[in-house]
Amino acid sequence: MNPAIDRSHRDTILLEDATVVAVTAHAAGQTSMRLRAPEIAARCAPGVFVHLRCEPGLAMRRPMSVMRVDREAGTFDILFKVHGIGTDALARRAAGESLSVLGPIGRPFRLAGYRPRPLLIGGGVGIPPMIYLADHLRRATGVTPLVLVGSEVPFPFAPQPSRILVPGMPAPVIAAMPLLEDWGIASRLASQQGFAGCFEGFVTELAAHWIAHSGVAREDIEIFACGPTPMLKAVQQVAARCGVPAEISLEEYMACAVGGCAGCAVRIETPAGPAMKRVCVDGPVFDAATVVLT
Repeated sequence: MNPAIDRSHRDTILLEDATVVAVTAHAAGQTSMRLRAPEIAARCAPGVFVHLRCEPGLAMRRPMSVMRVDREAGTFDILFKVHGIGTDALARRAAGESLSVLGPIGRPFRLAGYRPRPLLIGGGVGIPPMIYLADHLRRATGVTPLVLVGSEVPFPFAPQPSRILVPGMPAPVIAAMPLLEDWGIASRLASQQGFAGCFEGFVTELAAHWIAHSGVAREDIEIFACGPTPMLKAVQQVAARCGVPAEISLEEYMACAVGGCAGCAVRIETPAGPAMKRVCVDGPVFDAATVVLT
C-alpha cells in the first residue's frame, strides 16, 4: 500500500438498516426519498453516495448520490430516476419500511479552500450532489456559489422566477430552483425542451456564457459538476478553454461499490503516468483535468 495515498474516506463505510421516512414521486419517473440512518448520515459529505438494496429479493444494490443530510434528525435524501427493476422496486417502497444501506462511500468534493465564486453544474440525476455541495457552502463557508441545473425531462421541482440577480445571464433566463432560492443561493436552469424561463441549450453552454459575460475574474472561478458522461466531457472542455479548475463526480454502473470488482474503473492521468482508478472508492470525485472520458 502506498502511504502517500489518502484512504481515510474508506473508513467511513457502514452497513445500516435505514427506515424510509418519505417518498415523493415527480414527473418522468423521478423519485425523491428520505431515509433515516443516523450512523451513515453522521458521516456523509458532499459527493459521496450510498449503495441500497432496493428490496429484499434483489441481490444487486444500486448506487445513489446523497442529496441532503440532516444530522440532527439522522436522515439523508436521495433522488433517482426509474429505469429498471431495481429502481422501480425502490420507488414503490413506503414510509416505515426498512432498507439495507451501505455507505457513505467515495471521495467527496473538496470541503474547504474554495475560490470566491464556485460554479456548480448538475445534469439530470447529477443534480443531488450539487444541492448537497451548495448546502455545505452556505453552512460551512462564506462562499456563495452559482448553481446551474440542466434536464431534458421535467425538473423534479416546480421552477420559479428567480429573485436573485445574476450578472452575465441572458435576459430571458430567469427560472430557478425554489430550494436554492430559499437558501439565498442563485440558480438557473437549462433545457432543450422549451421550458419557460430556462436557457435553451445545454447547461454547459450556459456555464460558458456566464463565465464569459459575468465580469468575474477567471482566477476567482472554479467548477464542480456531476452528470452524464457527455455533460462531464463538455465541462472538461469549458474548464480547459476558460482556464479554470474543475472537480467532477463520475456516474458509473457499479456491482460491489467497495473496490472489489473493479468494474467501474476509469483511466486517470497521474504524475507517474496513466492509471486505472475505481470510481467507487478512488472517486467518484476527480480533478477534471486528469480523467480520460470515453
